[in-house]
Amino acid sequence: MKILIVDRDEMTANMIKSRIEPLGHTVSIHTEKGESLDNIVSQGWDVIFMDPAPVINIKPMAMNIRRNVRRNVHLVLLSDSLNMEEAVNGGFNEILSKPINPTVIEGIIERAEYMNNLMRHLSNDDIDFPSAGGVIAKSAYNQLFLSCIDRAGRYGETAHTILISFENYNTIAANDGTYDAEMIAAKLAQHLVRIRRQSDIIAQIRSNEYALLLLRPLNESEPTEAANRFAEYLSKCTDLPTTPYMDIEIGIRLLSLPQGEKIIEHKVTVRQE
Repeated sequence: MKILIVDRDEMTANMIKSRIEPLGHTVSIHTEKGESLDNIVSQGWDVIFMDPAPVINIKPMAMNIRRNVRRNVHLVLLSDSLNMEEAVNGGFNEILSKPINPTVIEGIIERAEYMNNLMRHLSNDDIDFPSAGGVIAKSAYNQLFLSCIDRAGRYGETAHTILISFENYNTIAANDGTYDAEMIAAKLAQHLVRIRRQSDIIAQIRSNEYALLLLRPLNESEPTEAANRFAEYLSKCTDLPTTPYMDIEIGIRLLSLPQGEKIIEHKVTVRQE
């Protein structure tokens, strides 16, 4: 990835750079914010670490960046006084608190790379899946997903997505044929539509993967409870159409938005009768 660090504190900036470059990424440092904002507009950065000090109101700066750069840029606030909630409400994806704990930088880069890859896939118009049976198209989900990222920064709204993947799709397609694998995926979609909340939005984003948007949770535990509920329910779906000797492997991953943090992950084996 192409990563920019904007910080007047050169020691901190170089320390962050020294942790990122060995991971194989390209890193640049700018110490002047005015120069950096012009540079941000003209070049495509995947991740931007920024300490906006002495600016107090960080939201206008973040919104300006998002207006002028491709929308999937992962903004990381560098601050010694603000917290995660204030960073997200200010338009950033997440925060790296000062003084810097070097051990957390790799996790930030992993989340940023995952989010960049996911959003790149969602925005790829060459691959789409039609709306059917309560499941919307990937292209429609992409617009809603981007809206969630935007509304998190503008209004402080929290959102989560649950990614449900048919893990051994390719194995079954190779052994039994693509048609059988697609039939299992279609049956899985029927179960997901049945157990979701009415307000939840579900889409097919890959041949073997579905994404569920959980909007405006009533409390902090609701997304985790939803992911656990899906895992428990799907583990009992013995009616997925396959051979008696081939179990179905399903992955359930809960992500917070806009951070891209993996809150919980389940691996479910569905034993076929």
